Amino acid sequence: MDPDAFALPKSRAANERLHALVPGGAHTYAKGDDQYPADLAPIISHGRGAHVWDVDGNRYVEYGSGLRSVSLGHAHPRVVDAVRRELDRGSNFVRPSLVELQAAERFLATVSTAEMVKFAKNGSDATTAAVRLARAVTGRPRVAICADHPFFSTDDWFIGTTPMSAGIPTATTDLTVAFPYGDLAAVDALLTRYAGEIACLILEPTTQAPHSPATGGPSTSAGNDPTAAYLTGLRALADRHGCVLIFDEMITGFRWSEAGAQGLYGVVPDLSTFGKALGNGFAVAALAGRRALMERGGLRHADDRVFLLSTTHGAETHSLAAAMAVLDTYVDEGVTARLHASGERLATGVRAAAASRGGGDHVVVRGRASNLVFATLDEAGKPSQEYRTLFLRQLLAGGVLAPSFVVSSALSDADVDHTVDVVAGACAVYRKALDAGDPTPWLAGRPVKPVFRRQA
Repeated sequence: MDPDAFALPKSRAANERLHALVPGGAHTYAKGDDQYPADLAPIISHGRGAHVWDVDGNRYVEYGSGLRSVSLGHAHPRVVDAVRRELDRGSNFVRPSLVELQAAERFLATVSTAEMVKFAKNGSDATTAAVRLARAVTGRPRVAICADHPFFSTDDWFIGTTPMSAGIPTATTDLTVAFPYGDLAAVDALLTRYAGEIACLILEPTTQAPHSPATGGPSTSAGNDPTAAYLTGLRALADRHGCVLIFDEMITGFRWSEAGAQGLYGVVPDLSTFGKALGNGFAVAALAGRRALMERGGLRHADDRVFLLSTTHGAETHSLAAAMAVLDTYVDEGVTARLHASGERLATGVRAAAASRGGGDHVVVRGRASNLVFATLDEAGKPSQEYRTLFLRQLLAGGVLAPSFVVSSALSDADVDHTVDVVAGACAVYRKALDAGDPTPWLAGRPVKPVFRRQA
């Protein structure tokens, strides 16, 4: 469909109503309509498998479903059946349910590098609990975050380091320091500079940054894989400097392997956090790690107590049932391998389509096959929100909803083929804009905006 003729009147009206009632028009900033071309931010009616339908009746092949959380596809039968069974039995009680024990056993059988686990409803709570625990066990105030990773938590220790730092005291932000991914010497220098002050190193085990060594194949040997070697080096530095090593596996969990990047690369962190794919859209996250640390949040120790995680809804039975169904499905059906296969097919097709239409140097697919993102570059090869807007408009009009190219296991070969065809058409228009030296005529309104910015 011609993007100039593509309109979403019902979605537009619903967006206006959302902005009147919900700050930002969405409950997650990454889902805001400012992330999409003007007046082309669809409001979703429902989804099934790899497809979603908007309130205007349009069907899309969807990528990055639920901000990477729906990795099995929407309304996956095995997950939905497990949830339904628990809903008839009650969802929350005044004491732990048996499901909490079963889910913990099932999780730790999969993530065998951890010895204890505590569940929560979102990743921010889990990562903040990890930081709090690290500070408690080390007695140190500072947190070292990887600067190449865009998000760790909504809490002050991290958000204060972003452009959206309003309302956060500098005294809090000053306690967070940063290190670059892949540079062990820089980490060693940071730990030396703040000797005895840094409680933890927290990072995603891999990065999407262009210089990352982490986009290669699934080797598990630190001797021949740069990611494994880097993580092994971090483990040694954390041990040498007496700080806690935390892996944020919100994205890498399940998409890299069932046990996350730590399972793939064979490097064991002290603590790790999981979420997103764990519930296939249901709200469940996890903090896992070594017993000696995790027990500080428990009742069987003589040290000062740590208020680790204590959430009213953290152990809702239906969400934990969803997590167990997801864990079983990944293992029984080889989901991680399917994600990689679909991603490889998509990446190959998109790259070929872009190259065939003269956009191969400007629409660039990056990342691990199970977690693909794309960059939109201008005439000078610089990242461009204007060209991203042009590209997204063309994709939406072609029935592809793709803030990224992160696949789900529900994606079919036909879905990939359709996406590649739409990308080819989009890149033909992209080439016209490059030749004109100005994408503005193809935007039909303001460009999309980055999530983290100081002014609205």
